[in-house]
Amino acid sequence: MSLRLLNPLFATVLLAACASSPTVDAEREPDEVAEIDPLLADEDIPHVVVAEAFTTLPAPEDNIDSPASWRAPDGSRWLLATAKTTDALVLYDGATGERLRTFGGPGTGPGKMDRPNGIAVIDDLVMVVERDNRRVQVFGLPGLESLATFGDAELQQPYGLWVRRLGDGYEVIVSDNYMSPEDEDLPPPLAQLDHRFRRYALEPQGGRWTARLSGTFGATDAAGAVRIAESVFGDEAHDRLLLSEEDVAVGTRLREYGLDGRYRGRDVGAGLFKAQAEGMALFACDDGSGYWLATDQFKDRSLFHVFDRVNLAHVGAFAGQRTANTDGVWLDMSADARFPEGVFYAVDDDQGVSAFDWRDIARALSLKGCAG
Repeated sequence: MSLRLLNPLFATVLLAACASSPTVDAEREPDEVAEIDPLLADEDIPHVVVAEAFTTLPAPEDNIDSPASWRAPDGSRWLLATAKTTDALVLYDGATGERLRTFGGPGTGPGKMDRPNGIAVIDDLVMVVERDNRRVQVFGLPGLESLATFGDAELQQPYGLWVRRLGDGYEVIVSDNYMSPEDEDLPPPLAQLDHRFRRYALEPQGGRWTARLSGTFGATDAAGAVRIAESVFGDEAHDRLLLSEEDVAVGTRLREYGLDGRYRGRDVGAGLFKAQAEGMALFACDDGSGYWLATDQFKDRSLFHVFDRVNLAHVGAFAGQRTANTDGVWLDMSADARFPEGVFYAVDDDQGVSAFDWRDIARALSLKGCAG
């Protein structure tokens, strides 16, 4: 989502308040409150420039938020992205950026969407967070048939998600950026942030997928609370969740939690992020090494910070030649002829998606590959 705070991670959804009954402005989000757009050109932040492998043709009418990718049985790479304004999923060729088709459309029924935001692909499933339907919808691949929806009983303003395998199914963690009941432009009081994130167990049952709420979490102390929430990503090997704090009023950064949902007393990137901490991705090697990538959402050119996977030390940062105002990102480490060492996708200014060849990123920042 676009974060320009006063704003959230997925936060960019502000509400226009009427004197008698407040209503949501669908084009504005909670993280979009800065009076002056933050520009990388105005900051003295050391970084390297990495040329994009491609950027999809701009489609401003879509209002693209987040990407994800999938490898089809024939070896082709599908790039999918959520389109918030047209209420759809856009499918691109992941090797070239060619736009292939769209799926969905506005509505509340199976296969329809209302302001889709976060997206994740795991195995042959794609999961999409719909902010205004207040739910997560599960689609099967390659047919993109709707298999299940969940969360509408408790989600209020969902944005992002992270999914991992658990037992015979999956655990899905969803960020819920509900705002203050007194002022929808402000985060709730700290004491009300204990369910900023919701866990769901998605399980196969009788040939269908069923989901149940399995827990909620969120720190309620000033140090660990997430005021404006959107992006969430986990690392099972290191028992770690990183959560984007998009509230620039308290200092945008990544908060480190354990997989148990407890704040660990450490933040990542405090003082480094100058615009708004946004989408994250993990370059994960089997031996536990690797790198975190996290977005700083400048309006002119997005900056992507790189942190060591193990100790979270800052390694460096890169920007593209043109990619800007990035909400969601996705890292696909699988190899093909076009991207032999994987590809990093980043949304470009709400209008499309850019691709970066991982070899170019690794070369520019002297990053190590995975052993073997």
